[in-house]
Amino acid sequence: MKISIFGMGYVGCVGAACCASLGHHVIGVDVSPHKVELLRSGRPTIIEKDIERLVWAAHESGRLEATMDAAYAVENSEISFIAVGTPSTKEGHLSLDYIYKVAGQIGEALGKKKGFHIVAVRSTVLPGTNARIGEIIEETSGKKRDQDFTVVSNPEFLREGTAVHDYLNPPLTLIGADNETAVDRMRALYEDIPGEFIVTDIRVAEMMKYVNNTYHALKIVFGNEIGNICKALDVDSHKVMEIFCKDTQLNISPYYFKPGFAYGGSCLPKDSKALRTLARDHYIETPVINSIEESNEIQKKNAVDMIVEKGRRKVGILGLSFKAGTDDLRCSPIVDVVEALLGKGFELRIYDKNVKLSEITGTNKDFIMAKIPHLQHFVYDDLDRVVSGSDVLVVTNKEAEFTDLPKKYPGKIIVDLVRAWNEVDYEGNYEGISWGNINTNEKQNEKIGKDMTETEF
Repeated sequence: MKISIFGMGYVGCVGAACCASLGHHVIGVDVSPHKVELLRSGRPTIIEKDIERLVWAAHESGRLEATMDAAYAVENSEISFIAVGTPSTKEGHLSLDYIYKVAGQIGEALGKKKGFHIVAVRSTVLPGTNARIGEIIEETSGKKRDQDFTVVSNPEFLREGTAVHDYLNPPLTLIGADNETAVDRMRALYEDIPGEFIVTDIRVAEMMKYVNNTYHALKIVFGNEIGNICKALDVDSHKVMEIFCKDTQLNISPYYFKPGFAYGGSCLPKDSKALRTLARDHYIETPVINSIEESNEIQKKNAVDMIVEKGRRKVGILGLSFKAGTDDLRCSPIVDVVEALLGKGFELRIYDKNVKLSEITGTNKDFIMAKIPHLQHFVYDDLDRVVSGSDVLVVTNKEAEFTDLPKKYPGKIIVDLVRAWNEVDYEGNYEGISWGNINTNEKQNEKIGKDMTETEF
């Protein structure tokens, strides 16, 4: 396959060398005469393990050339990768000047080229950049996206020092696209690369690199804070984290990584607080660990704000315990939401088949009575009575009996805290706490008639 890569820096040079090693013909494009001359003489533009060998082999085989001529590169390739830098501004924003300049050059070249062309964004960019690149190419080429060209997002996940290995042995290849022809061509380009080939929404693909790298940074800082606490206690921190990583069911796993409501229960709040206190007692600063509780409280506040914004007085809470299948109310996050709503004058009805007030004892009873002393006035054992008497339904766990709510009770306002449905076709207003709209029904967009205003609180 014939490809061009704009930007012969770290990402571009590695991509050029690896693609050539896979048998593709690569044209490297850069504004720097020095980088172009290096590649033309068979030498890489960066220092990286194995890169010299691959660039020389590509040069010798004639599969790698370099130019400063953007028009030549586009004319003689079917896919153009954008791999130029996106440096930070003083304010922390990304500078997309290089990206947009290259988009303009590609557009000008496409104006004179026949045939369908694919532009693949390899640079790390925020959601929305792909769309703007397409607009620039349309403006400069006079051609139409998805008719004459398309723009896909293909973020890289390379580590310096192992970039060649990472490129040729990735955990996955990610393509954000809205054009089937482009997907097929990109799949063919990467057919010899192991790992899952994932096609997703363009904006999802654009977001992934930031999520990955921020989480990697979080892991490093979390490990360091744990290490600092362990050092103060004369505990082997490396042994602690070695054992921590052996748990692939919870610790190193997809578990807990679904956006949703706040955590609760008897363990997470208690034990994280104990660790924070332990660190404080030994004068160890742990800002990341300390911020966990604050972030959790913010998610509770977000839930309250969502419900209040609906402007309807009658609210049904579906689920009171901290998760489905239990009657444990200790530190249940929805209890704090209920407490806040009662304080704001809402008329609440609560249903949880697992919570029987007459059977609540011990610390479970002490906790709930301290939060909501008159709980018996709000809890019902009849789901239909709660739902029928409420304008807003707040779904707090994934009990099976809640599955058919949209079908059985059309027109209600649903606030979903747990992603109880992946998609709904529902004649009513739906909102999830940490995800966009999944309601495909047009009635979702009808204005909600409010019977109370925020000024009443």
